[in-house]
Amino acid sequence: MTAYLALYRSGRLTERVKAALALLENCHVCPHNCGINRLAGEKGKCRTGRLALVSSYGPHYGEETPLVGKRGSGTIFFTNCNLKCLFCQNYTISQLGDGSEVTKEQLATIMLSLQARGCHNINFVSPTHVVPQILEALEIATKLGLKLPLVYNSGGYDSVETLKILNGIMDIYMPDMKYSDEKIAQELSGIEHYPSINQAALKEMHRQVGDLQIDENGVATRGLLIRHLVLPHGLAGTKGIVKFIAQDISQNSYVNIMAQYHPCYKAFQIPQLARPLSKQEFLDAVELAQAAGLHRLDRFHPATARAVFKL
Repeated sequence: MTAYLALYRSGRLTERVKAALALLENCHVCPHNCGINRLAGEKGKCRTGRLALVSSYGPHYGEETPLVGKRGSGTIFFTNCNLKCLFCQNYTISQLGDGSEVTKEQLATIMLSLQARGCHNINFVSPTHVVPQILEALEIATKLGLKLPLVYNSGGYDSVETLKILNGIMDIYMPDMKYSDEKIAQELSGIEHYPSINQAALKEMHRQVGDLQIDENGVATRGLLIRHLVLPHGLAGTKGIVKFIAQDISQNSYVNIMAQYHPCYKAFQIPQLARPLSKQEFLDAVELAQAAGLHRLDRFHPATARAVFKL
């Protein structure tokens, strides 16, 4: 049984919804702590007011293998983001606001439609800034029969306070670990204190769900799955990231070392980002992960290494 069903049946899911919505009044849903009243429609750095915006949704077959299975991951792409990555490959959604507002009833209907299409899970993409809206929709969807595992697919700039509200609700956490250097995070994604905030968030996620569990059909059911996008010239700080995962999370962590970086959006403004990742840079990143003791590496994602480097 998925985690949130027990909370719903006990009546405690309603309490979590109320706690999450309270974060919007003086908004501190994410680490930016904008302090504006999103319940009244005000907008801060995430450019999102009272209602969530959705860009698209549907079965997705380009995610990590344990999420996709045979029937796809039921992805919901939320518009806007609390990061401002200069190289974002989904910049029309994350930065340019491509999407439409949805009510909690409409969002619940989307979740149920993905379940009806046979998806293995509900995959919330860029959910950090709309956790309260997700939870109020989840309560409706659960009442109407939703029972799939939930995936929290974030950029990793998450508030521990908000994550604690999600304890017992999210089955699978899939955060990015983008940078191990604070200055580079500020320059490339416009965020402060990313490494420390990101690391604290991952510790809380792992505390809640543990290492990734995969069933007899190869489909993930619960746990932490970490993504790390390798950047040219070592800008992502891969060595520091894999060391942290191995020493402070778990050597049994499931980690996707991603190789699909290519210049996009405003990346050409940064000389070091103005070219694709080289094959050797990717192989060096994999070697660093292995040397740190990590052994569950998803490095042949169809959208990454195999397609780019034909390994």
